[in-house]
Amino acid sequence: MAKKILMVLTSHAELGNTGEKTGFWVEEFAAPYYAFRDAGVEVTLASPNGGQPPIDPTSTLADFQTDATKRYDADSAAQALMANTKVLSEVNSTDFDAVFYPGGHGPLWDLVENTDSISLIESFIKEQKPVAAVCHASAVFLNTKDADGNALVAGKKVTGFTNSEEAAVQLTDIVPFLVEDELIKKGGDYQKTDDWGVLVLEDGLVITGQNPASSELAAKKLLTKLG
Repeated sequence: MAKKILMVLTSHAELGNTGEKTGFWVEEFAAPYYAFRDAGVEVTLASPNGGQPPIDPTSTLADFQTDATKRYDADSAAQALMANTKVLSEVNSTDFDAVFYPGGHGPLWDLVENTDSISLIESFIKEQKPVAAVCHASAVFLNTKDADGNALVAGKKVTGFTNSEEAAVQLTDIVPFLVEDELIKKGGDYQKTDDWGVLVLEDGLVITGQNPASSELAAKKLLTKLG
């Protein structure tokens, strides 16, 4: 039986009050998606609103293209899947072996306090199934609890988009909070490497990646965890 992974994307398109757009970061979806597909995994996509999740326009610029993003741009089947994501409230953890959250700034606004997302993650944990997130999406774990009712990240090695990386993209004053600061406040053993370097941490059932460059390795660690 093929393994089944749920990927949860943001439905939020507004970059604070800047008038600019945000959404999910293409590489953070594409690199894990193809790692999963190439491993024979069945992938299902979901988002809070269902349908087409917004793409962060910056992530489509030439500077941020990778082999995975180019593959996605040429993959009409994957694009059709993306255009028809399931509504998050209608998916069930029992139908999947793991969940993966791609980042981009969008999740900071609509997934961190989303009760469907929180209960979904907690269900995966109770079922002893791994949960993974990369970059800003590590924030989806901030309000989730473990099976004992403690903060999920408390005492766990975790990473996510760093304060210095946020400063580098000049959005420190735009985002609703800083991922690094909040993971630390929740008791996480927050770790980081150099800006834009690759870092993925695995602690129990929780896998987190620091930034876009870490997304493929995060996916591969999740695959290894599934065996």
